[in-house]
Amino acid sequence: MLKKLFGILLLLIITALAGCSKEPTPEQRFSDYIALWNQQKFAKMYDYLSSDAKKKITKEQFTSRYQKLYEDLQIKNLKVDFKKPKESQSDKEQAQYSFTASMDSMAGPIKYTQQAKLQEEKRDDKKNWYVDWNTEFIFKGMKDGDTIGVNTTAPKRGEILDRNGSGLAVNGQVYEVGVVAGKADDPVIAQLAPLLKMTPEQITKALGASWVQPGQFVPLKKVSMDDKERIAQLVALEPVQTRKVDARVYPYGQSAAQLVGYVGVITADELEKLKDKGYTSSDVIGKRGLEQVLDEQLRGTSGVKIVIKKKAAGAANVVLAEKPVVDGKNVKLTIDAELQKSVFTEMGGEAGASAAMNPLTGETLALVSSPSFDPNQAELGFSAEEWKTLQDDPKKPLTTRFKQAYAPGSVIKPLTAAVGLTNGTLVPGEAVPIIGKQWQKDKSWGNYFVTRVHAGTDPVNLEKALVYSDNIYFAQAALKIGKDKFVDGLKKFGFEEDLGYPYPLEKSMTGSMGNDIAVADSGYGQGQVQMSIVHLLSSYTPFVTGSGNVIKPILLADEQQGQVWKTAVVSAENAKLIAADLRKIVSDSGGTARAAEISGYPLAGKTGTAEIKQKQGETGTENGWFIAYNSDNPSLMVAMMVENVQDRGGSLVPVKKVKSVFENWK
Repeated sequence: MLKKLFGILLLLIITALAGCSKEPTPEQRFSDYIALWNQQKFAKMYDYLSSDAKKKITKEQFTSRYQKLYEDLQIKNLKVDFKKPKESQSDKEQAQYSFTASMDSMAGPIKYTQQAKLQEEKRDDKKNWYVDWNTEFIFKGMKDGDTIGVNTTAPKRGEILDRNGSGLAVNGQVYEVGVVAGKADDPVIAQLAPLLKMTPEQITKALGASWVQPGQFVPLKKVSMDDKERIAQLVALEPVQTRKVDARVYPYGQSAAQLVGYVGVITADELEKLKDKGYTSSDVIGKRGLEQVLDEQLRGTSGVKIVIKKKAAGAANVVLAEKPVVDGKNVKLTIDAELQKSVFTEMGGEAGASAAMNPLTGETLALVSSPSFDPNQAELGFSAEEWKTLQDDPKKPLTTRFKQAYAPGSVIKPLTAAVGLTNGTLVPGEAVPIIGKQWQKDKSWGNYFVTRVHAGTDPVNLEKALVYSDNIYFAQAALKIGKDKFVDGLKKFGFEEDLGYPYPLEKSMTGSMGNDIAVADSGYGQGQVQMSIVHLLSSYTPFVTGSGNVIKPILLADEQQGQVWKTAVVSAENAKLIAADLRKIVSDSGGTARAAEISGYPLAGKTGTAEIKQKQGETGTENGWFIAYNSDNPSLMVAMMVENVQDRGGSLVPVKKVKSVFENWK
């Protein structure tokens, strides 16, 4: 019995050993090859190739070809399917199977079915199955010597238009200036360099590029078609030639530069960041402003065709995948380009920001940053000297001021009043006894005092406090409200919150208000409280409409008008009361904005002067503010902030400029 059991055990061991030494089947070998392919392990795939296949291509060529093609064509979601046959073919020296490859490429999906042959070979005294690979494994129809070509068709970039259809960023033409290689000697280059804002060395380097052939036109610089005097000087030089080429053009120039931005050729860093967005090294991309913010919408989608370029004479190329070109979409803004230009002109190069809005609909009518730069020249390319001049300019023309938040100064006082009225801590007719020019809560404030412009002995009510812009009154009002309720009241106006605005703006902030001095200062727009100029316009809409609701600011023409962003931040009764006081700020002979009074055109508004200093108690620079609207026909509200108005009249600087805007626009 024991011998019998031993015999059975021995038989099982022999059978198991026989199974372990069993030759692999062609089905399993090809299945393993497919698995490596799906993982894109090309080097290991090569080890599965037949001897005949290896004679046609080296391992390095095989691996690099797959890798390069897949990278260049942006191959993703590769899936190679192979269904094993029901019956094994291991008893033959050759086997043939069908497989399907599918993948996504830069030109769309690619899918093909192909036949694969395997043959049995003996290597190192062992038999195994190897793939009789050929170039049609890469793509069906691809023969030895064929190459892959990619043809792209650039989309037409969408234009940026104002509310009336006037172009702010359009597709136009410029002159491309160049010379005929071999015909520009040193004296000509010396004359040409300053006209093109290039150095002689830069021109010589361009003419000596490896691709340049004698008699060939070599482009050097693009020049605006409006620069007629320079073009005339250039073409007067014999070897110089010009040709018209497509380019982005900005008809309103500096007045809308910060808003619209400009485009330029994509950089290596940008390409790396946007590698999953379908950008290529030849693409043009938005560099600033709405050109950058709305780039994906404006740019469209390139048309791409991937073809097998046949080596055989007369053979037609094979299209592997094709994606049609999709032009970019036009963007229509609520901006009025002529008003934009008027406001920018009125700022006269002052450092500051200005914005205009229809307070009934929330439509942004102008969005200005000053000083500015020429977006047309930016698109064509600044010279090193021009770029340095912009960067070194103390007024910082490259800064987009309308997107930033600043200390608002006294223009916040109507909001403080609204919060106080809502909380019942401020009574409109109540006369507050304020004596002198300075005030402090108690001796714990040390040497710190709140200072008002006009000293007096008469009690001050809300109307007088707004008309004369009394800092002490509003400092006391904020303290009566209390830090928590004051912060909460400002948040109801939209502080600490994103406006949901298409152009990214800094949030208006209340700051920490860590002590009573900070709370008091915040009540009249100092301390750490900050506002963007767009939010300032929006925060005044409850007073303009008399509804007590904050209207959401919009910039795109297809956005819904008159959206209520914040409901009942102040009662309708109190909103109208504050609005009446805003009118008196301009109409009253003692009002801080009396210089803005226009006969037959009643403006209401509020002035502000924000002192910018490193710490309390020291003297700093001043930013002047003014916000105004026509109280009888409030379809236009304008806000302006001008920097460094100290010793120049303070808020009177923007008051006069805003008045001129209304006079030119009414």
